[in-house]
Amino acid sequence: MKYSVRLSDAIHILAYIQIFQGTDLSSEAIAKSVQTNPVTVRKIMGDLRKANLIKTESGKAAPSLVMPPEEISLATIYKAVEKDPAIFHSDKNTAPNCLVGGNIQKVLHQKYIFLQQSVENEMKTIFLSEIIEGILQESTNG
Repeated sequence: MKYSVRLSDAIHILAYIQIFQGTDLSSEAIAKSVQTNPVTVRKIMGDLRKANLIKTESGKAAPSLVMPPEEISLATIYKAVEKDPAIFHSDKNTAPNCLVGGNIQKVLHQKYIFLQQSVENEMKTIFLSEIIEGILQESTNG
């Protein structure tokens, strides 16, 4: 089962930009922290820029947040970077002639819609500033 880490990577990138503002914020430097390649960082940053969460200047490795971290919810970041926003997916390859296999997809779909809405609503209450505060607190507890 394949799952996306784009949300986690996007949050990581935004936190890195905020915490290390004024230092080397090249995609290479950020990629070392995320432990991915710079191309992936640039793609995610492109999505964040299109969503008006960061601003960049051509030729300068100095991205910055467009708004304070207290105003950037995880829901906003999620919508900016996830190509398939559905969190839950049904197995489409079930036996249609089976009592369970023929009916489970419709039932799960209804439940998954409810869960998706619940998760997205909860994500609207969690902000980048909380993640950054947690990172800084963990670094002093280390």
